[in-house]
Amino acid sequence: MVSTIPAMVPKGGATRVCLVAASFLLGVLQPCALEAEERPAGITRPTVLPPFDPNAPVCSRPSGLERVLAFAQDNDRKFMQGVAHGLALAAGDRGLEYRVAQANNDPAKMADQVRTFLDAKVGALVVAPVDPPSIGPVLKQVIWSGAYVGAVVPPPATTVLNAPQYLTGKVLGDEAAEYIKTSLKGKAKVVLLTHDSLQFLAPRFAAMRDSLKDMPGVVIVADISPLTVDEAGGAAMMRTILLADPDVDVVLGADTVVLGALAALRAAGKARPDQFLGGIDGEPAAVSEIKAGGAYKASVSLASPIFSYAMGQHAADWLEGKSIPQAMDILPKALKLENIASYEADVADPAAVYNNPTRRNGYLRMYGNICYDTRQNFINFPWSSERK
Repeated sequence: MVSTIPAMVPKGGATRVCLVAASFLLGVLQPCALEAEERPAGITRPTVLPPFDPNAPVCSRPSGLERVLAFAQDNDRKFMQGVAHGLALAAGDRGLEYRVAQANNDPAKMADQVRTFLDAKVGALVVAPVDPPSIGPVLKQVIWSGAYVGAVVPPPATTVLNAPQYLTGKVLGDEAAEYIKTSLKGKAKVVLLTHDSLQFLAPRFAAMRDSLKDMPGVVIVADISPLTVDEAGGAAMMRTILLADPDVDVVLGADTVVLGALAALRAAGKARPDQFLGGIDGEPAAVSEIKAGGAYKASVSLASPIFSYAMGQHAADWLEGKSIPQAMDILPKALKLENIASYEADVADPAAVYNNPTRRNGYLRMYGNICYDTRQNFINFPWSSERK
């Protein structure tokens, strides 16, 4: 006698069926084979994507999923608060329930939170990964469920959001180089507060070095990554640097760490109005410092409320069976005193920017097409528009 018994399937796992053969003469069970259903791996080889086609045919709507947009947030820095704000606005405009879970830089906690969203059958998830390798397998399960997954930089995802990282760093590096030439007579001691351990962000700092390398009067006195990517990490690293070299002219890095470095310079009595401190992300505190006219001279904005509003719109489109981009660039802008007012108006009303193609194209560039019916083509490699 032979019977077919479906094996118990772990949540999120592949379906297994095994044939169990029972021999009454021997009174034993014969071994059975388990066959795992194959799951698509997505696009794993680096691929150059064509421009997004907004007129691509519609697809099927996902079934069995809730009209919920969830955000798996890595931490509470201002940049990520901007992401959360844009997502919440888009969810409200498109009639989606909005949920957020903050991991506080704990990768295990984030994985548990995303599994909870998966179990709740959320229809759309945006994630800012704490640790890309550990969260990747869980994100694939969400993708396989048919839900939209938007990722802030690291794959896998239905749509990957990135910045042209080399260009982003070059915009800041070139601003610093010009300031050194015109205001510091070509001479400067420079501190680079890097994140070179994050492969996705390393091109930023390569670009900054390239902007400064042919300036004989420039000395990079520190080129180092803070222990944590926040103000406390930037302040702690700057205090250590000042012990070795108390006179610094230029500090470059992400806004959050450069703001910490500025606090350390002030505490040590080493902040000067002729210094050039510049960061990346367009954080509100950095914008306030620029407007005050002190040492903080520039911030390269990645306009998080604007790109996240776009991701929220794409999530809603996905649930309605529309074709959306596989990848999206957020274009870097150097914020200085002369253009801050227009920038602040844009981030205050991301819906107005998104709904105006001319304004939107100044911030976003979209690539490739994907929808529910072609979801097996999710991005599963470190995508960048700068890859040729």
